[in-house]
Amino acid sequence: MAVRRTGLVRARKAAGFTQETFAEAAGVDRSAVARWETGVREPSPHLRWKLAKLLRVSLDRLDELITEGAPDRGAPSERLAHVLLHPTSADLVAVAELRQQVYELDERYDRAPSTSLLAETGQTLGRITFLSAHATHRVRRELSAVEAQCAILMGQLVWDASQRRDHRTAHMYFDQAGAAAKRVRDSATEGLALLRKSYVALYGQKDPRTGLSLTTRAADVTAQTSQVLSGLATLHAAEAHAMMGRQADCEAALTEAGSHFDRIDDDDAALGLFSPTQQGRLAGSCYLFLGEPRRAEHILEATSAQLRNRSKSEAILLGNLSLARLRQGKVDEAAGALHQAMDVIELTWGGGGLNILFDACREMQPWRQQPEVQDVYDRMMSLMATR
Repeated sequence: MAVRRTGLVRARKAAGFTQETFAEAAGVDRSAVARWETGVREPSPHLRWKLAKLLRVSLDRLDELITEGAPDRGAPSERLAHVLLHPTSADLVAVAELRQQVYELDERYDRAPSTSLLAETGQTLGRITFLSAHATHRVRRELSAVEAQCAILMGQLVWDASQRRDHRTAHMYFDQAGAAAKRVRDSATEGLALLRKSYVALYGQKDPRTGLSLTTRAADVTAQTSQVLSGLATLHAAEAHAMMGRQADCEAALTEAGSHFDRIDDDDAALGLFSPTQQGRLAGSCYLFLGEPRRAEHILEATSAQLRNRSKSEAILLGNLSLARLRQGKVDEAAGALHQAMDVIELTWGGGGLNILFDACREMQPWRQQPEVQDVYDRMMSLMATR
C-alpha cells in the first residue's frame, strides 16, 4: 500500500516549487512528481542527484524523504523476531532468512551509497553473532557461514563509507569473516576475506608488499575451489607488482589471471563475483602505475565501452581513464571522463571513485584556468556540497 511522502512534499514547497515547476526543472512529467509524492513510485537513481540539488538537500536526506513511510527493510519477520527473543529456538529457517538478508544487502552494495547500508548490515551481523552464541552445533555451523559473508560486506561498507581511510575497522571485519569461514572450512569465503584485506593494503595503506603477500595467500587458499577468486587474487597481485615498478612480473601475473578466468565453469564457488571487464580494469590500472598512460588509455577505453552499469567499479574505471588522458596532455578528454565519473559517483558515492576524482583534480592544477577544467572543479565543489 502506497504511503504519501509528506516530507518530500514539504521539501518541494520549501524550495519554492509547485508540482508543475518542479517537474519542469527536473525534466519529467508532472504525473511523475505526483507518483513520487503519493508513494506510488520512486525517482530513478540517475535523477536523484539533480533532485537533491533542486531541493537543496543532501543525497542521504533525499533518500530519507523517498523511503518515508516505507516498511523497515531491517525489521525481522515474525518468526525471526520470536527467535531473537528465544535464541535457543534458532533453526535453519531463521538462518535462511538471515542469509537472504545478507544476499539482498550485498546485491545493493555496488550501486548504493555505502552509508545507506551500514546500519542495516551491522544490525544483521549483530543478530547472527547473537544467535550463534545460543544455537545448537548444527545451526551454529550454518550461522558461521552466513557470518563470514556478512562480515566481509560490513568490512567493505565501513572502508568505502570512510573513503578508504578506516583501515583498522575494515581489517577487523575481514578477520572476523576469515575466522568464521575457517570454522566451516569454507576456503572460498576465507580467500575472499584475504582478498578484501589486500585491497585495504594496496589502495588504502599504499603498501604493495603486504598487498602482494595477501593476494598470494588468497590465490593459494582458493586454488582448489574457485578459478574466479584465484584469478582475481592474481589480477591484484599484478597491480601490486605494477606499484613496485616490476613490469615483467606484472605482465606475467596478468597472463596467469587470464588463464584462471579461461578455466571458470558453472560450478565455481564465486561465479557471481566474475565480470568480463575485470581483466581490462586492472590491466589499465597496472599500466598507469607503470608509467604507460597511452597503453592504459587504450585498454580502459575498450573496457569502458563494455561497462555501463552505473556501479562503483565504473566510477573507478572512468577516473583512471581520466588520469591516463591527463598524463598525455589530453585535458579536454580527461575532463569529459571525469564528468562521466561524477555522474556515477552522484549515485553510488563509492570511496574508490571519490579518491580517484580527487587525485585527478590535483593533477589538473596546472590547467586550472582552462574553462573545461574550471567546470570540473565547479562541479566537484557542488558535488561535495550535497554530501
